[in-house]
Amino acid sequence: MGSTAIHNVFVYGSLLADDVVQVLLNRIPPSSPAFLPNYHRFSIRGRVYPAILPVENNKVTGKVLLGITPPELLILDEFEDVEYERRTVDVFLMDSSEKLQAHTYVWENKTDPNLYGEWDFELWKRFVQGRVLEDDERFCGRTGAY
Repeated sequence: MGSTAIHNVFVYGSLLADDVVQVLLNRIPPSSPAFLPNYHRFSIRGRVYPAILPVENNKVTGKVLLGITPPELLILDEFEDVEYERRTVDVFLMDSSEKLQAHTYVWENKTDPNLYGEWDFELWKRFVQGRVLEDDERFCGRTGAY
């Protein structure tokens, strides 16, 4: 893939919130609701963000950020940190069932004993979102993401 390629990125956690994406990328890219088959979104003990891992007959709902530039993809890589591996996956758009290739971030430690249950975006919005935005703004200041 050339350095000028435009990317799609499937998001399923804090990046579902437009204000988080705005802080990181300094814009809100177009997006479409989508799901990732054969994965599960776990809560992580002691963390406010989720992890996904392959799990047969499950699916993770989220959205696809469209038209992500190479510099923006690097910002997302840095934001997701070393605990996640960027992978290319097939996702399905909710409005049309169209299959689309996208990058997503998969938890590296497949046997992590801190993974449990299912992470809930609505609970995250209610109790955590404001705190995460402050952390993201500090992250952008450290990395020069703007």
